[in-house]
Amino acid sequence: MRTHNKETQSSLTPDKALAILKEGNDRFVNNLKANRNLLQQVNETSAGQFPFATILSCIDSRTSAELIFDQGLGDVFSIRVAGNILNEDILGSMEFATKIAGTKIIVVLGHTKCGAIAGACNHVELGNLTTLLNKIQPAIDHETTTKENRNGSNAEFVKNVTALNVTLTIERIRKESPVVVELEKEGKIKIIGGMYEVETGKVTFYE
Repeated sequence: MRTHNKETQSSLTPDKALAILKEGNDRFVNNLKANRNLLQQVNETSAGQFPFATILSCIDSRTSAELIFDQGLGDVFSIRVAGNILNEDILGSMEFATKIAGTKIIVVLGHTKCGAIAGACNHVELGNLTTLLNKIQPAIDHETTTKENRNGSNAEFVKNVTALNVTLTIERIRKESPVVVELEKEGKIKIIGGMYEVETGKVTFYE
């Protein structure tokens, strides 16, 4: 598997970038790995990087973007934070990744059985974690189908909040980053949400 360079990155469309991620996840699920020489990629990326995707995912130890999409060194910008929440630093990172570094797609990736989402549903308060979990509250408020047991022990409620957290994060990206939304309007990038199933390794994209 070749290392991306400026030419290959520039030639990619947002749809092709998404297809590469889908193909990589299919390989992962089927326990197949692309043939890569990682040490060679260290050498090939030493002078610069030309990743094709920016992925915002959770810090959960089961959700490494490079692994679940079967990508190598220099392929993706991986932004990881509990609950795949958004703040101005992450938005700035996305703006750098797309406008400056040239990635073609932003993926907001939630995952099943997310401890941060369950913690927010349980209104956990613990130091700085409290501030982080508060950023998930809008998704909890938007979940109106569950009338009882609106807490972290209700798997269906947590699942619904997790999905809403992804879609609301994408809405915020579009609302709060004129840089990113301009690139999307011009067709230079795609913004898409997805859900990683920790039970199977499969990523379902929200298209």
